[in-house]
Amino acid sequence: MGDYTDLVERYIATWNETDAERRRALIARTFTESASYIDPLMASEGQSGIDGMIAAVQQRFAGYRFRRKGEVDGHNDRMRFSWELAPEGGPVFVDGTDFATVADGRLHSVTGFLDRQPGG
Repeated sequence: MGDYTDLVERYIATWNETDAERRRALIARTFTESASYIDPLMASEGQSGIDGMIAAVQQRFAGYRFRRKGEVDGHNDRMRFSWELAPEGGPVFVDGTDFATVADGRLHSVTGFLDRQPGG
């Protein structure tokens, strides 16, 4: 069983990094070149696609921050972890659970699920 906590912390930091150059550097350290991301609201392929997706989320939810919720659970090349999104100093807006595969110490695929969202 791998300890993927550091990888998840980098993943969360990537979603929170608003400086485009630093975010792209985090993406390169955190995601494989051919990484994929999919959740109920969006999907993306490759590091540049993931960068554009994160930038769009940051624009839509300016002032909000992601944070890890609970412990990271992983084995072999698979892991799951939960997160929440809230405005600085405010209540949780949405939370979810992501399942990921890992290759060469980086995320290769991420599948996200929304556990709680506004309106239901």
